[in-house]
Amino acid sequence: MSEKSKILVVEDNDFVRMQIVRYLAETDVDVVEASDGTQAMDFMRDRHHKGLDVSLAIVDVRMEPVDGFDFIKSIRGMNMDTPVILVTGDNNPDLLELAGTWGVSAVMIKPVQKERLLKTVAKIIDSRKRKGS
Repeated sequence: MSEKSKILVVEDNDFVRMQIVRYLAETDVDVVEASDGTQAMDFMRDRHHKGLDVSLAIVDVRMEPVDGFDFIKSIRGMNMDTPVILVTGDNNPDLLELAGTWGVSAVMIKPVQKERLLKTVAKIIDSRKRKGS
């Protein structure tokens, strides 16, 4: 039996984070929560050193002291190709361009729509499983 997909949810707003986790509870995944980018980077670094995979990270863009893009730059710097869904209240076109530059899988505008999130998560995880990552 294969290990469940592990999804990291990184969001500094407790309500938004709990809502995303509640949506994901309806799927067959293990969810880990981080309330800021530093905590998330530590988790990813620890998993990487243990040779363990994170199937997907769902990350808020605007966080202090480490924002979503700093988190992505950090994991890419460790040669991790973990797919990332960015969540933001900002619909600035520059954000989409920057997301493309860093290989972000999807950008979702808050409030996150449950069905769109679940479909996007399923698509990314299925694609990763097919690739054998």
